[in-house]
Amino acid sequence: MLPPSFHALTRSALTQDDMALLEVVAPPSVLHGLCPESAEAVVSRAQLAAALTLVLFARLVREVPEAQRYVKAARARGETITFDHGAVRTVLARSCGALPCGEASITRILRPLGYAMSGLYPLERLGMTGRSYLHADAPQDIPQFFLSELHPERFSVRFQHAVREVLATSRDPLDENAKQALDCLERDHAVPWTTACNLLPGLAACFARQHDLPSEDVYETLRAESAEMAWICTEGQTFNHATDRVADVEALAARLRAEGYSVKDRVEVSQSGRVRQTALRAALVRRALGGAAPREVPGSFFEFISRSARPGTSLPAGMDMGFDTSNATGIFKMTAR
Repeated sequence: MLPPSFHALTRSALTQDDMALLEVVAPPSVLHGLCPESAEAVVSRAQLAAALTLVLFARLVREVPEAQRYVKAARARGETITFDHGAVRTVLARSCGALPCGEASITRILRPLGYAMSGLYPLERLGMTGRSYLHADAPQDIPQFFLSELHPERFSVRFQHAVREVLATSRDPLDENAKQALDCLERDHAVPWTTACNLLPGLAACFARQHDLPSEDVYETLRAESAEMAWICTEGQTFNHATDRVADVEALAARLRAEGYSVKDRVEVSQSGRVRQTALRAALVRRALGGAAPREVPGSFFEFISRSARPGTSLPAGMDMGFDTSNATGIFKMTAR
């Protein structure tokens, strides 16, 4: 159960309905040390990172009907969800309006929060590169991030022009106060309680679409060459998916399929055999492109992962926290329509 201090920290970032969705999530243990009562109270980078991941988890579940169904069913059965990681897509273009380009728009937040890159995954078939980020202070306790960058230069000139048109309108949701607070967090590994409360909504706002919606023509130009870029142009840096870590992903997939969930046709298995993943198909959301009548496009989705121990080790300490290029490529197809 989440401690009362978590509710106090996230009051301006989460609704009561969001809080209800989080009742089933196993809280990172670092959150139990939150203590706002003292005048000298501080929030560590690990605590702020854990709080941010839960805010983003709740927001994704709120927007994905099958994820809501899964979470509510788990709560009804008295089960617990272990939030393994969340994923964000970015574009490594020459210019991204007011935003830093590529994953730098997100790592400028993750780095002060205590995250460090833990893996590099070329996604050649998608024209992208993926990187995983583990928390330095609590790598198994705090959810990871999987960031991907799309490389426009690997696509046609027409595609590149469309990318530039979309990203030129990007705005930066971080104001100067937030940037200064992040500098302090990176230096001191903690910030005062009030600073953390004020900073958290601004951090969460970075995980959203920062540019204007494209026209229908631009959207179709992008979709013709890259389902991933088409997704980015309507959804931006919203959590692409959030992931429940489960003991047996194959058994869960079979059960969900029997219960009528739109689960992926097959489980993705890493080259090592230690990481197994499947997912529910992306929710459909309605977006008005270029002022036209709203149309359905793929939104975010919910994923499941099982992790085994590395050779010569045992669970939980030896859990393989890595990812796999082939797995990631297969999972990314959940937003292709």
